[in-house]
Amino acid sequence: MISRRHVLALMAGTLVARPSFAAYSQSDFVNTISPTAPLPPVDERLPKVPRVLKLSEMGLEPGRHGGTFRMLIGGQRDIRYMPIFSYSRLIGYNRHLTVEPDILEAFEVDNERVFTFHLREGHRWSDGSPFTTEDFRYVWEDVFHVKDLARGGPPATLLINGKAPRFEVIDALTVRYSWDEPNPDFLADQASPSPTRLMFPSAYLKQFHAKYQTKALLDQYIAKYRVQDWAALHQTQSRTVRPENPDLPTLDAWRNRTQPPAEQFIFERNPYYHRVDEQGRQLPYVDRIVLGVSSAELISAKTGTGESDLQMTNLDFADYTYLKNAEQRYPITVNLWKRTQGSRMALMPNLNCKDEVWRKLFQDVRVRRALSLAINRAEINKAVFYGLAKESANSVLPESPLFKPDYRDAWAGFEPDRANALLDEAGLPVDEETGLRRLPDGRPATIIVEITGEYSFETDVLELLADHWRQIGIKIFVHVAQRELLRRRVKSGDTIMSVSAGLDNGVPTPDMSPKELAPTSDDQMQWPLWGLHSLSVGHDGHPPDLAEAQQLLAFMKDWRNALDTAQRAEIWHKMLSLYTDQVFTIGIVNSTLQPVVHSRRLKNIPAEALYGFDPTSYLGVYLPDTFWYEGGA
Repeated sequence: MISRRHVLALMAGTLVARPSFAAYSQSDFVNTISPTAPLPPVDERLPKVPRVLKLSEMGLEPGRHGGTFRMLIGGQRDIRYMPIFSYSRLIGYNRHLTVEPDILEAFEVDNERVFTFHLREGHRWSDGSPFTTEDFRYVWEDVFHVKDLARGGPPATLLINGKAPRFEVIDALTVRYSWDEPNPDFLADQASPSPTRLMFPSAYLKQFHAKYQTKALLDQYIAKYRVQDWAALHQTQSRTVRPENPDLPTLDAWRNRTQPPAEQFIFERNPYYHRVDEQGRQLPYVDRIVLGVSSAELISAKTGTGESDLQMTNLDFADYTYLKNAEQRYPITVNLWKRTQGSRMALMPNLNCKDEVWRKLFQDVRVRRALSLAINRAEINKAVFYGLAKESANSVLPESPLFKPDYRDAWAGFEPDRANALLDEAGLPVDEETGLRRLPDGRPATIIVEITGEYSFETDVLELLADHWRQIGIKIFVHVAQRELLRRRVKSGDTIMSVSAGLDNGVPTPDMSPKELAPTSDDQMQWPLWGLHSLSVGHDGHPPDLAEAQQLLAFMKDWRNALDTAQRAEIWHKMLSLYTDQVFTIGIVNSTLQPVVHSRRLKNIPAEALYGFDPTSYLGVYLPDTFWYEGGA
C-alpha cells in the first residue's frame, strides 16, 4: 500500500552513504561491449548509492553472472514486453505490492499534492550520459509543452480536473510535481506496466528536436528515417513502449541492439544499470535476452521442445498438459501462476451503443442481471477450465485485501427462472412460435457478440453460453473482428456486446486507483463514450445518463480526496458493492492459471506467483534481473 508513513521511512532509509562493499563486481561480458574503447570500471559506472537488492531477505539466491536466455514472441511488435518485464521504474511495486524507490534514491509526498523526487547521484543512461533533472525538464518543457509533439499539452494522466501540475527543478538531482488538488494515484501510475513517461535521455534526443537542431540536419534525418516531419522523427526515435531504436539510451536492465525488421532481437545488459545484489554484483545476472520471432500458433509447440528458456506469452492453460508432459523429455520446468484479472473473460454490454432499443435495455439493470443469472458458470468452468477456475462476477480476487464473497457472488449464481422473471419485468415477452423474446420494436432478441478470435477458449465459452441464454429466449451470434477494428466499432457504438478480459487489476490495495470501476476511459468497452467524456475533461463523448454510473464517478472523486488508506478502503468497498450489484460487466470465472515455462537451470523464478499486466507487470515485480543460470552460462 502507498502509505505516507511508509514512504517517509523509505526516505530515511535510502538517503545514506554509498554501501560499503569490499568491491563491486561485474559480468565479464562488459569487456566485450566496447573492446576498442573500454568502459569505466564498474564502481564508476554505478550511482554513488546504487539500489541494493538483499536477495536472501527475499527468499532468493544470490547468483552469478553470465548466459543468454531465449524467449519467443509472436511478432516484431512484441518486443514491447521487454520494458514491462525489465520493470525499471522511478517508483515500483515489490512482491507485496507496496511501492518503493527504484530508479529514484528516495521520494517525499506531502498531502498527496506535492511529490518530490530525489535522483541517484552519478546515475547514467545506458550510453554513459548523465541521468539528471535536465531529462525531466526536457520532457516537461520541450515535449509536453510543444504543440508539434503534444497537441493537447501534458498527458491526461497528469491532469486533475483539467489542471496540470506545477513542475520545478530544485537542483541537479531533485524535481517536484505539485497539484492544487490531491493526486493519490500519481505514484501508482509511475509503478504501472506502462507509466507516464516523465524523463527522456535528453542529450541523445535533442539532435531530433527543432529547438536544438538545425533545419538542414533535421531534413537529413527526416529523409533518412522516412518520416513526414521533425515531430514524427522525434516520436519514432524516442519510443520507449516499443523499444525499436537500438541507439536510444535506456535505464532498463537490458537494451535492444537490433534494428527492425528482424527475425530475432538481441537485448544485452546495460553496463550502467543501477541495481546490485547484497554482495556487490552489478545486475542483471544474465547478459543477453534473445527474442525469436515465431508464428504465435507455434510458440507452445516450440516451448515444449526446449526452444525457449523462459516463456509465458502466447501460452494458455490449454497448453498445460502438453507442456507438463514435455518436462519428461526436455530440461524445462512448467509452473502455474494465478492470473490477476477480475474475470478471465467478461461480456461487455455496450451501454453507449447506437441501437437505441438495445441501449435502453442494457441500461436497465434487470436485463444485465438476467443475462448474468442465466449463465451456468459451473458447467463452463468444468468444460473449458477443467474445474480449476473460480466462478465469479467480474471483481477482485481473494488475494486482494479488498475481497469480499459478496462481490464475487453478486448475480453470479445459475438461476434461469429468476432470469426469466426479470426479463418479463423488463418488458421482453416470449414469442410462443420461436421461443425467442421480442424487443420493444418487435425484433427477435438476438445479440451479436463480437470477439477478436485470439483465444480459442472464448469460442468454447460462447458455444455453451448460447445454450444457456437460449433458455431465457435470447439468441446470440458470434462475430470475429481484428482487435483494433473491434475497439473502433465499440467506441463508435456499432457493437452492442463484446468480449474482453475483466478488471485488469484484480488484486488491488486501497491505495491503488479504483478508476476501472468508474467511466474514466474510452477503452472501457461497456461505456466508451462516458469514459471518453471523463478522460477528455468534458470536451468529448457525453456524461453518464445513469445515476449509478454518475455515483461511481462521485465515489472516484471522493477517493482522490481521501486523507488516508482507511478512507480509501471504505470508498473502494462502496464502489465494488455498487459495481458488482449493477452488473455493468458480466464476469464468468477468474483465478485461472497461466503456464510459465523456464529452463531447469534458471534460478530465482517463483514456482507460484500472480500473473497479469497490472499491477505485477507480468514478470516485472519478480525481478528478472535476478534470474541466473546454475552450472555456468
